[in-house]
Amino acid sequence: MLTDTTLRSAVEALWDKLWSGGLANPLDAIEQLSFLLFLKRLDERQQDAERDAKLRGKKLMPIFTSPDLRWSHWTQLPADAALKQVKEAVFPFIKTLGGAGGSFAAQMENAEFKINKPSLLIEACKAIDAMRISSQNQDVQGDLYEYLLSKLNTAGQNGQFRTPRHIIRMMVNMRDPRPGERICDPAAGTCGFLVNAWQHLQETHTDPRDITYDEEGYPHGLTGSKLTKEEWEFSQTKALTGFDSDSGMTMLRIGSMNLMLHGIAAPNFRYTDTLSKAFTEERAYDVVLANPPFKGAIDSADVNPTLPAKCKKTEILFLHLFLRLLENGGRAAVIVPDGVLFGFSKAHVDIRKRLIEENRLDGVVSMPSGVFRPYAGVSTAVLLFTKGGTTEKIWFYDMEHDGYSLDDKRQKVAESDIPDVLECWNYRQDTKFQQKRVQRLTDLQKQIAPLKTDRLEHHAIIHRLKFEEVVSNTTDKARAAREKAESELSELQSRITPLQTEINQLTRQFWVTKDQVKANKYDLSASRYRQVEQDEEFYEMPRVTLERLAQLEAVAAGEVAVLKEGLDKP
Repeated sequence: MLTDTTLRSAVEALWDKLWSGGLANPLDAIEQLSFLLFLKRLDERQQDAERDAKLRGKKLMPIFTSPDLRWSHWTQLPADAALKQVKEAVFPFIKTLGGAGGSFAAQMENAEFKINKPSLLIEACKAIDAMRISSQNQDVQGDLYEYLLSKLNTAGQNGQFRTPRHIIRMMVNMRDPRPGERICDPAAGTCGFLVNAWQHLQETHTDPRDITYDEEGYPHGLTGSKLTKEEWEFSQTKALTGFDSDSGMTMLRIGSMNLMLHGIAAPNFRYTDTLSKAFTEERAYDVVLANPPFKGAIDSADVNPTLPAKCKKTEILFLHLFLRLLENGGRAAVIVPDGVLFGFSKAHVDIRKRLIEENRLDGVVSMPSGVFRPYAGVSTAVLLFTKGGTTEKIWFYDMEHDGYSLDDKRQKVAESDIPDVLECWNYRQDTKFQQKRVQRLTDLQKQIAPLKTDRLEHHAIIHRLKFEEVVSNTTDKARAAREKAESELSELQSRITPLQTEINQLTRQFWVTKDQVKANKYDLSASRYRQVEQDEEFYEMPRVTLERLAQLEAVAAGEVAVLKEGLDKP
């Protein structure tokens, strides 16, 4: 999501400019803003390529057929001349990108540049320049679209929420797409999964000395230089396929532009309702990466007959679709709402049973409910499965932190389980790795046990001293002793906390056998199987409580006697 407050304010101001400039339809404003962002970033990409070519002494393959098509040229023209240049030369040029007959050309065929006021164009361009988009460490175009769409109060009506980039990157790393594999997202939106799959291919096939990582861990300097010519051409033309059912073309155009800005010259991203009868592809892909819509109306009469006829839940229909699309041995990482994990309807149980009995369910990553805030508070999970094969046991990870606050602000925080998720996943079959974690857990439990016993004893002491402060004649002494005990308890807790935090981390990964899951109606909720050690709470012994009640009664009786004596005096 768009978390930078300065950037968000700039977007708000630009939105107001477009609105007051005549773009009354919010979707028009979003689309026209996307075109301008695309032109800006296309020029920046050309500048990066020029620097890289000069540094490496390589021949440059220019994006622009003429220098006067570049943002850095026409934005310096007088307003009237700039608008004329964009409408007559620049916009027609971008319609040709991706090649004749390509999906982008088809999407752009009827596209219009609807900014008709010269002054508005220049104002908008200056505002975009001031945003310094190229310096942002995020997939800005998709974030901007998500933010603008949220302003329309339409985001989420169909369960469509843009997946946070760090979650996408985690899922892509876990499925590890390789050169020559066909990768598909059947509900691609802004193409975040496909962009990250391409970046992963490049990252794993670039000389590590050429790669730098920003403060958020995202790679820069990717060249894909270790890909063969055939692998590169396959990656550019056949590796990445996306579909989306946005009949208004806005999402399709934005997704295609996103792919092109990340180096895919001819995107294969098309308008298709992948749940419909018209979409008949099967066993066509090696990897499926997706976050399909969780809800929304479907045309039950048009649902493909290969999918459950009576099911109305899109998240379940999509899971059946993913299995149909995968080649035998194909891998998937997909996001589902928690209801899929434990729902008790026949449709819910049937899809879980199919994943486990007819395929290999490799893993379940349960994610915290704040991942999609502020647009949705729904709890979600990542399902990782392989078509075909046999499920013997299932790897689980109960994620509690994703590196961002789980409120509506979603600000970056230090706590993140994602590095541990990836390490545990990569070494899940490594006996030595697993034994090392078990041994570390055993050692920690030995260290923490006496501290917890001491903590309980301090609670008992403090409880007693609080009572003595009330009933004894040495209140000051009892208070001093209580304050000392509370200080010792605080120090004890500071020693317990880091140990307990590490224990919690080590127990987030666990395995569950197929028989266990089957016995629970194929329930895949992490909370059902995770072994969490409950701290012993302090409770005073009933005998002690009764004794203290008797003491209080005696004190109260003494006070009443004193009062009576005072009343009896003349």
